[in-house]
Amino acid sequence: MLTKDDYLAFRRKYEPTTVKLVVVAESPPKSGLYFYNPEGKTSEPLFAALMQQLGFTSKTKDEGLREFQRQGWVLVDATYEPVDGIKNRMMRNDVIERDYPLLVADLDQMLPDKSVPIILVKKNIFDVLDKKLTADGFNVLNNGQRVSFPSTGRQKEFHLQFGAILNRGTHQH
Repeated sequence: MLTKDDYLAFRRKYEPTTVKLVVVAESPPKSGLYFYNPEGKTSEPLFAALMQQLGFTSKTKDEGLREFQRQGWVLVDATYEPVDGIKNRMMRNDVIERDYPLLVADLDQMLPDKSVPIILVKKNIFDVLDKKLTADGFNVLNNGQRVSFPSTGRQKEFHLQFGAILNRGTHQH
């Protein structure tokens, strides 16, 4: 079982020098298929969906992660405790709430200022974090829009929602 330090070590290899977009997802999955693990498959749902958003096709995960980095995008998990195994939604959200100070510390360390756009992915992540992050001065682009997680038939919803938010966000400047 990987620890938070293991996950962050994977992520650090691909963190952009200048962050242009932060995608906040729920947690690394209990399956061990971590977004930043270059040994993974390019077909992993969130990885494949974000590559599609970048309009990038990669033969290997490492290649895709390097493009993600070049574009200035970074994926941060709301908690590094895999909560996808917790059936009770309230208990999942409790873990996310509990780890909120860790998420804020992570974002503060990574971002030069709070104007860097953030997109929240997954309905419960939006529900738990949107108002908190916004109240803490972060630039959450969702603007009331939830983004479905791109698996179990929700890929199309994800692309419509994420794409609309991204378009809105990049045309604000």
